This record gives sequence, C-alpha cells and structure tokens, in this order.
Amino acid sequence: MSDAHLSYAQGASDTPLLEETIGVNLERTVAAFGEREALVDVPSGRRWTYAEFDAEVNRLAKGLMAIGLEVGDRVGIWSPNCPEWTLMQYATAKAGIVLVNVNPAYRSHELDYVVEQSGMRMIVSAIQYKSSQYRQMVEAELTKRPSLERAVYIDDPTWEELLAEGEKVSDTELAERLAGLSNTDPINIQYTSGTTGFPKGATLSHRNILNNGFFVGEMIHYTEADRVCIPVPFYHCFGMVMGNLACTSHGACMVIPAPTFTPAEALTAVSQEKCTSLYGVPTMFIAELGLENFADYDLSTLRTGIMAGSPCPVEVMKQVIDRMNMAEVAINYGMTETSPVSTSTRTDDDLRRRTETVGRVMPHLEIKIVDPITGETVKRGEPGEFCTRGYSVMKGYWDEPAKTAEAIDADGWMHTGDLATMDEDGYCAIVGRIKDMVIRGGENIYPREIEEFLYGHPGVADVSVVGVPDEKYGEELMAWIITRPGHGPITIEDVQEFSAGKLAHYKVPRYVHCVEAFPMTVTGKIRKIDMREEAVRLLGLQR
Repeated sequence: MSDAHLSYAQGASDTPLLEETIGVNLERTVAAFGEREALVDVPSGRRWTYAEFDAEVNRLAKGLMAIGLEVGDRVGIWSPNCPEWTLMQYATAKAGIVLVNVNPAYRSHELDYVVEQSGMRMIVSAIQYKSSQYRQMVEAELTKRPSLERAVYIDDPTWEELLAEGEKVSDTELAERLAGLSNTDPINIQYTSGTTGFPKGATLSHRNILNNGFFVGEMIHYTEADRVCIPVPFYHCFGMVMGNLACTSHGACMVIPAPTFTPAEALTAVSQEKCTSLYGVPTMFIAELGLENFADYDLSTLRTGIMAGSPCPVEVMKQVIDRMNMAEVAINYGMTETSPVSTSTRTDDDLRRRTETVGRVMPHLEIKIVDPITGETVKRGEPGEFCTRGYSVMKGYWDEPAKTAEAIDADGWMHTGDLATMDEDGYCAIVGRIKDMVIRGGENIYPREIEEFLYGHPGVADVSVVGVPDEKYGEELMAWIITRPGHGPITIEDVQEFSAGKLAHYKVPRYVHCVEAFPMTVTGKIRKIDMREEAVRLLGLQR
C-alpha cells in the first residue's frame, strides 16, 4: 500500500514558526499597532490600547520581579475572566514565570492539590464569584502550605500593592529578564480535567502556545482590524491561546463579554463592540441561537469565529453561518496537551467539510490515525486513534514523567485517546473517544454517529449517547435527550420509529432519558462518565 492511502498528513506552510517569546512578540505588536485597542472589558467599561496594555503588563511584571519571583517559579491565577487575568498572562510571560491556571470551579480540595503539585509560590485570585469564596479557600491554603508564600487579590488593595512594588524594578532590569528567556522555556501549566483520579498538569512553552495562537489566527485571516469576543474561559487554552494569543500576535482586539458565559452578555458584547469574531463550544452557540430576543442583537459585523470543544451538530452550524453572519466560522480540534489545536477547517471549505469534519492538519504539524492495538497507521477512511507530532506537543505533565511517557511515545507522537477517521483529502472526523466506544454484541458503535442522526429529529435540541451494561450484549445504548422548547417528552417508541429503516438495528438506542441539561465540564464538554454512572443507577443495572 502506498503512503498516500495511509491516514497521515503533514502541514506544509510558507509562513515560518515564530521563534520568539510571548513577551517579545507582544512588544513587536505594540510597536506596529500601539494606538489600536488591545483589550476591552465590557462589564467594567475599561479599555486599553496596545501601548496602554503593554505599559500595564510591564508594571505587573516588574511587581512580580520586585517580590522575588525568579525565572521558572510558579504563580497561580484563580479567577473567572477579567482583564487582570489577561494582564497576568502576559506579565508572567515577560518575567519568565510559569503561570498555573486554576479552574474557577475548583474547591479547596482541588486547590490544595494543584498548589502542592505545581510547587506554587504565589497565587493571584478573585475574592469571590457566585458561590465560590476564593479568598476564604486561599487563606486556608496559606496556613496549610508554607511553600505558598503570598496571595494577591483582584479588586483589592493587595493588587495595587503588587503594582506599586514594581517601582523598585527598572525598565532595564525587566528588559534584561525578558532578553534572557528562551522560547522553549515552560511558561504555562494547565490542569487537564481528569475524569478519574487527579488532573495532570500539561506544561506548555512560549513556543507551544504562541505559535498555536498565531496559526489559529492565520487560519481565519486575523488582522489588526479584528475584534474578538471571548466568552470561553481564560484558564483553558480556548480562551488564553486561541483567544488572547491569536489576538495579540495579529494586533487584534480582545473583548471580554462577562466573567463567565451567558448567551445574552456574549451577543450584547458582539453588538456593542462591533466584534468580527465570536468563540464558543457548540452548546454556547445553541444557547445564543435559542434566545427569545435573538433578532434584537446586531450581529452584522461578525465575519468569523471558532467552534471547538466538542463536535458541532450540522443544523447548529448552518444556523451560525446563516443567522449569525459567521460565513467564515472554523471548527478547531485539539487538546490541552497540544497547545491546543491540531486540525482546523479553512474559511473556503464547503458546508459539508465545516459540518462533518474537524478540518485538516494545521501548519508545521504532523497527524496520523493509528490502530489503537497495533499502533500501525490505518488506511484512509478507517477509524483509529488520532495522534499528532510537532511544535505544539507539550513539554510533558508537570513532575510526572511516567504519565508523560504514557501519552507521548518515543518518537514524539502525542496519543490523544480520540477515535478519528481521515478522508482522501486529509480531512478528519472525530468519531468518539476510545473509552466512549460502545461494543454491543461484538459490534463497535461510535456514539457520535447516532447523535448526529438523532439531531435530525424535529423534537431534539441536543443529544448525547452513552453505553450502559447489558447481560446479553455486553453493552446497550442509551440516548440522553434535551427536547426543543414546546415539544413534549421523546419516548423510546419515538426514537425507534424515527430510526426504522435508517439505522442498523444494533445502533438504535434501547433506552431514552429526557433531561433539561447534561452534566458538563466548565469548558462545555459533556461528562459522559457521569452520564453512564447515572444511567446505571436509573436503570437499576448495578452489578
């Protein structure tokens, strides 16, 4: 078999990789676009040009240096989206400090784990948000772990005190610190949401995330004229890399619509700030399109945007293009460990490719689909595990060499755990997770296929399919369904009737469960492990 028939692709590009640090890249942007808006915080009305943003970043970086933080030290950031989060991202990068992103949904037990595991010396935190009493949890941590030396709180005198400390450090000292950094230095630790056990700290370098953000922006043709609405969390790659770094590497404007996502605030920001691009996971776009007053928002300035996090239903994608004016919207696929994006659709791709695939390989990367058992590259069209190699692959899991070796093989390939196919033109489709694949009576079933089919039912707003234990077949399918407003409950008989003659009998779900919402991670990924556990309880299948 020739190599052309194997599921392997390489991202050729005439645009070279950025071989510089995040701080140097920001300064180049400031030199070119200093008077253009860099950051807008809609809730507070605060605005910064690139020159103003860089000056504030420098003040903060000097503050971090003044209190004794050295290159390679770890500093945590624990807050919903706000300008201070973004300032910390760039200040730590300029000072060579590793920023540890702490999930805003964490509680004291999880905070304790990441503080200890990362060796965090300082944390910058919100005081509180909704039911999260951050200060209370941080203060408890300070007494418990002497290695955590200091806490600074946003919207608190301690923040101003940190900035004031920076007056002790000269511009020359900061410039020398910046000049001494390497773009392969670790600069960011992101704890991946482990579905079992404790999360692992994916360690990313300047080179990893700066280039990934830059090429994400290149794929959707960002320039200094773009204004990007970022309702996705900064603590995750979607917000800080695909959002912030894509903007600052092109001179575009970062627009923060709210601390956390609400559909009305996202569309208000797009309308008020004349955004050209909007980000979100599919469930966010579903919520925006479902607003009763959707037609009241002026979305005429939208041109593009990114959907990622989970596959997008075909009907949702069509509405985003037609009703939200996002004709150039892209689907991105990746994972935290790969900085994060490995594949992307292009703006000139047809509707089928932008609805049925996650695009093709990104510039300067390699991808392949392998048999999960043998490790051999499969033929095009056959399912297997998605693997990627190149500049985007993380340095490793922080202080966990054994787990790193499980994920990245000896040849540098990151094994994602995702099941995918690659077509003759190199476009990939994600068909599930290896662990989500359902084996019913010896038949391999990919839940994604059944979900796409059931989206076509007129009463289905959203659907997620999981496997549940079965004595006869090993596993059976259960469809969790969110119905459309005004539509009554959908029964198993409805699903069977809708599927008759269209789906193979073994792919028709045996169980249907209607819910108002799915269990989700804060990044919008459906927690199928929780659904399986609940299904076992609901159906009385405990063994």
